[in-house]
Amino acid sequence: MPRVAFRLRIKPGKEDEYDAAHRNVWPALLAKLKEVGISEYSIFRREQDLFLFMHVDDFDAAWQALDRDPTNLRWQQEMALLFEPVPGQKPGEKFAMMREVFYLN
Repeated sequence: MPRVAFRLRIKPGKEDEYDAAHRNVWPALLAKLKEVGISEYSIFRREQDLFLFMHVDDFDAAWQALDRDPTNLRWQQEMALLFEPVPGQKPGEKFAMMREVFYLN
């Protein structure tokens, strides 16, 4: 299954709020993530920087489905208050996607 990774960045001082939200992700959102084909989803944080990794057959199709889901839209609206632009993110880019350069299986 394809692996996808991208970066996000939390606003200064919002790290604890972000961590707390992710200790209590809504069950309906977790179910929707699985429904659209996302698995093995991890988020790593170092200070403000986030690294997100997931397995997903079709990232674009999964995100299009999530963009139409009311639960996800509500979650994203709440999380948007915690984020700032990622350094180096290009204009119009929704996510700062990362390119895999090495993989050991």
